[in-house]
Amino acid sequence: MKDIISSPMFSIMISLIAFEVACIIKRKTRLEVLNPLLISIIFLIIFLKVFNISVSDYNNGGQFISFLLSPATVVLAVPLYKKIKLLKANAVPILAGITVGTLCGITSVVLLCKLFRIPKRINLSMMPKSITTPIGMAVSKQIGGITAITVAAIIITGVFGAIIGPTVFKIFKINDKVARGVALGNSCHAIGTTKAIELGEVEGAMSSLTIGVNGLITVILAPILAKIFQSIF
Repeated sequence: MKDIISSPMFSIMISLIAFEVACIIKRKTRLEVLNPLLISIIFLIIFLKVFNISVSDYNNGGQFISFLLSPATVVLAVPLYKKIKLLKANAVPILAGITVGTLCGITSVVLLCKLFRIPKRINLSMMPKSITTPIGMAVSKQIGGITAITVAAIIITGVFGAIIGPTVFKIFKINDKVARGVALGNSCHAIGTTKAIELGEVEGAMSSLTIGVNGLITVILAPILAKIFQSIF
């Protein structure tokens, strides 16, 4: 039994099953709160706890799933390529919106952490919460954060943003497709982009672009802002 559990295929198999079951639940209920990624994570945690499977055993296969995060993110460039003319026509407002959104995302995390007196290292770990996981982990290491907390913050941010995003658009009557795509990509990275793709091809393309630009801006600005905020506070 130990040999089966420690096999990489075992971890991959239970991950795929958990996600597929979560997708079925989402399709049947049509409830936004039952995000497949969130539900599959809960299923896996319960499964590992009930059967007393260590994280190290799970990661024998889980590491291969993590490896696919980067190429999966690159694939999101496909819908952007299809809408390249739209990007060129709106380049200035799109880039301005992404830049402002990135700065607001980082600054809001720092200020809220200071307000609630959250330890500095956790603060640093949460700064890259709105960028895709591979980039977020690298940024977290660079500025002295804890990567495990960063990954958790990224997942929670993405799931929460994808759930409430469409509702926010309705409340504030945000109907522009480009604005909706940029908002989802800027605030909740790849998970938000999956929701953007559901909303439409334009939203998906703009969200895909935003992931890359947001990540680039964060890589450049996060270390600088981290030093500034530490010196101020």
